[in-house]
Amino acid sequence: MNPLTPDEIARYQRHILLPEIGGEGQQRLKAARVLVIGAGGLGAPILLYLAAAGVGTIGIIDDDAVSLSNLQRQVIHDTGTIGHEKSESAARTIGRINPHVRTERFHERFTKEWAELHLARFHIIVDGSDNFETRFLAADLAETARKPLVTGAVGRFDGSLTVLKPYEHDDSGDLLPGYRDIFPEPPPVGLVPSCAETGVIGALTGVIGTLMAMETLKLITATGEPLIGRLLLYDSLSARFDTIRYRRRR
Repeated sequence: MNPLTPDEIARYQRHILLPEIGGEGQQRLKAARVLVIGAGGLGAPILLYLAAAGVGTIGIIDDDAVSLSNLQRQVIHDTGTIGHEKSESAARTIGRINPHVRTERFHERFTKEWAELHLARFHIIVDGSDNFETRFLAADLAETARKPLVTGAVGRFDGSLTVLKPYEHDDSGDLLPGYRDIFPEPPPVGLVPSCAETGVIGALTGVIGTLMAMETLKLITATGEPLIGRLLLYDSLSARFDTIRYRRRR
């Protein structure tokens, strides 16, 4: 692993003080390559906290541009970046937060063809997309590539997230569950309205996105128990968290 510079040691001092992370964990973060799908509501806090934590290389893929209606929740962007590519705007913010972090930005949609060219270069995939097509595609491709996937979703006042490693086995020798063990198929087009149609409370994306960033940091540093086989649900109106356990379908 690359040694930490004096500036990095000072920057990450609060991490290094934690016995569960320490200098070795911070070096793991520095060596990590994480792909974040989407630089919007969920992607914004994910990217901010991964950058602040010192993840060495962050890939950003998003084919959209910043609009005024994004700014209520997509806190990595600002008024001055309206009209700019989201991947570019996010990369610039990351550069201001932490000059030690390298970004790779892709102004395009996440597709199977893109994944065949680029996915192998990343260690972990974090899906902050806002549509079922991308979520299912990311889950299928991550499983095939044997990459851990942190995935989450929000709607109006509630959200959820989980961690997937369906190519590994549990203590009983059974394969761990995948995304389709929770959601077998995408819902019919138009059945579940988008946030653009129903609205979403801005801070909710911060809650779920930050939890997704936390799960990613746990995976990188091998700290704690990731949300594997557990779907974490958050209802913001009642300030309630619930956990649903799920297993591989036989």
